[in-house]
Amino acid sequence: MTGVVKSNVRIAGILALVMWAGGPTWAQSPHHFSPGFNLFSKQQDVQLGQESAAQVRKQMTVIKDPVLTEYVNRVGKRLVASQEAQESGFPFTFEVVADPSINAFALPGGPMFINTGLLRAVDNEGQLAGVMGHEMSHVILRHGTNQASKANLIELPAALAEQLAGKGTLTGQLAQLGIGLGANSVLLKFSRNAESQADLMGSHLMAEAGYDPMEMARFFTKLGGANGPGKGLAGSVSQFLSDHPNPDNRERAIEQEARLLPQKTYGYQTGDFQRMKDAVAKIREPKPKQQPAQPPQ
Repeated sequence: MTGVVKSNVRIAGILALVMWAGGPTWAQSPHHFSPGFNLFSKQQDVQLGQESAAQVRKQMTVIKDPVLTEYVNRVGKRLVASQEAQESGFPFTFEVVADPSINAFALPGGPMFINTGLLRAVDNEGQLAGVMGHEMSHVILRHGTNQASKANLIELPAALAEQLAGKGTLTGQLAQLGIGLGANSVLLKFSRNAESQADLMGSHLMAEAGYDPMEMARFFTKLGGANGPGKGLAGSVSQFLSDHPNPDNRERAIEQEARLLPQKTYGYQTGDFQRMKDAVAKIREPKPKQQPAQPPQ
């Protein structure tokens, strides 16, 4: 009996050592995320996005350059063809706006706007696909309306019901609750957890489209370095980093996720990256509007 006990203890010790050294040997799978709690229907996501996009087009200068328009749409449609994007059913659209800040944003339901500053900043097509895939993931996971639902759990159902009854626009009903397109709106200002989810799902979209997921991580690393003291891009990236919280382990998480994805050869290119760069170099963005002086606190 004593020998059996000693044998069991020895086996338990070996198992503990194996688990401590690296855990179980069976293969892990990529993360799977599903949209969370939401008071909006998917059709209301689409309606909200379309109404909000109309406002954006009035407030920002949309670039009608055929080279830039065709380019972002080719990259975007490549990402949209992925399984997770297709299953969402959202009608994604892609437009370029004249803004020197390194940024892009996607509204609920699918409208995406890509700043000329982002097109200038990316070093290759994979980096652009990474940012676009990240933003698309916010739409697929319905992060904007999820946050609005949680923040306005009491008032929102009545506002949505009134809109369904034909009483005004959806954006108008939400504006009465303080939900709009401002810099700190819950529709566009996401939590760290939501940003992490968008990173990982974005890597899935990239990989399926044939882009190396690590290009997303490399671009975030580039922006993080550019935002340091004495770096020339510091002013340009501040808006991107404020809109996209950047945990210290962000690049590492993308790298770990990429290892779990089905192994394939990456290298898809539209072949028009340099043509895009030449076209965006000719764009002259309007000067940023001066912000009104803040009253003393």
